[in-house]
Amino acid sequence: MTKAFKTLDDIGDIHGKRVLVREDLNVPMADGQVSDDTRLRATIATVTELADKGAIVLVLAHFGRPKGVPSPDMSLAMLARPYGAVLGREVRYIDWEGDAAAVATMQPGDIAILENTRFFGGEEKNDPAVVERFAKLGDLYVNDAFSAAHRAHASTEGLARVLPAYAGRAMEAELDALEKALGAPEHPVAAVVGGAKVSTKLAVLKHLVGKVDHLIIGGGMANTFLAARGVDVGKSLCEHDLTDTAEEILEAADRANCTVHLPYDVVVAREFKPNTATRTVNVHEVAADEMILDLGPSAVEALGDVLKNCRTLVWNGPLGAFETPPFDTATVSLAKTAAALTQDGSLVSVAGGGDTVAALNQAGVGDKFTFVSTAGGAFLEWMEGRELPGVAALGA
Repeated sequence: MTKAFKTLDDIGDIHGKRVLVREDLNVPMADGQVSDDTRLRATIATVTELADKGAIVLVLAHFGRPKGVPSPDMSLAMLARPYGAVLGREVRYIDWEGDAAAVATMQPGDIAILENTRFFGGEEKNDPAVVERFAKLGDLYVNDAFSAAHRAHASTEGLARVLPAYAGRAMEAELDALEKALGAPEHPVAAVVGGAKVSTKLAVLKHLVGKVDHLIIGGGMANTFLAARGVDVGKSLCEHDLTDTAEEILEAADRANCTVHLPYDVVVAREFKPNTATRTVNVHEVAADEMILDLGPSAVEALGDVLKNCRTLVWNGPLGAFETPPFDTATVSLAKTAAALTQDGSLVSVAGGGDTVAALNQAGVGDKFTFVSTAGGAFLEWMEGRELPGVAALGA
């Protein structure tokens, strides 16, 4: 398949060229220290490859939500040292004051972080003046931040319109995985969609029923679908005002020959707290003072059998209230089944979203899926079938 975008393989001789690289360095901090360097490590392949080829690497990134107002506690200056430690080489920090002069002193192979792009009010508005301000510092542009690709900002979309633009290695891996998952997947395809509320994933569900063969609905949103089917879900989290919408989705799935899987046995409790008293019941046996907090073992076993007959899986959201044991049981169990099938080579598995990543890591299988995306909003918008501005611009 011909790629719709250029990658680092197409970039040619870049020795001495200034390359603006958009990365996601929006890492969590605690007491002035990086508490999780996952996003920093995700940039290693692209940044080191460019530097090793003699490029002058200028990393663009945002940090926090300064809304156009420079703030010391959102300055990327504090990331230069930890980022250098992750890359295993020196990383300079360049403020926007005197940036051109500072860049002019850099040598081939040097790496620098430019100050927070969101210190400019026009960054999030994709202001042409800000685009020009960034562009004058570079000869080429590389977007390696899929997690920000759903935003049409100056540093994510605007630059790709005015400089020769390429996808970085992390972006390339993400887009390749997504293409395998829903763009041109091997059928049968299953999708696991979980989470608390149907309202947050209506667009996802409506899009998926026309794309996948099996739609597995879990989490609190499954209760809304059960209610739509006439099941009394007791005190369970349920959007009763969306039962008509849920029924419409079920009818659309029927028309598209997509099988929707709802639980038929569930784990219920009277209190939502760790290790509370629970019982496993048929969905029609939920008492008025009970709430559904996880899928039951029979439902999970049946879903495992579904995955065994599928070739592709896309997963977003937990099956139960996984943060609170024992309501992580179904998510952990099905995740382990998917991981085992992936390791056997019978399943291409792509997962994404913050809660999903946490759930897979909790199950100990985060590294056993084909691809796990750390992108939140961008992954969800991709599942909705929406065009991502930062990706579309790479193909311009």
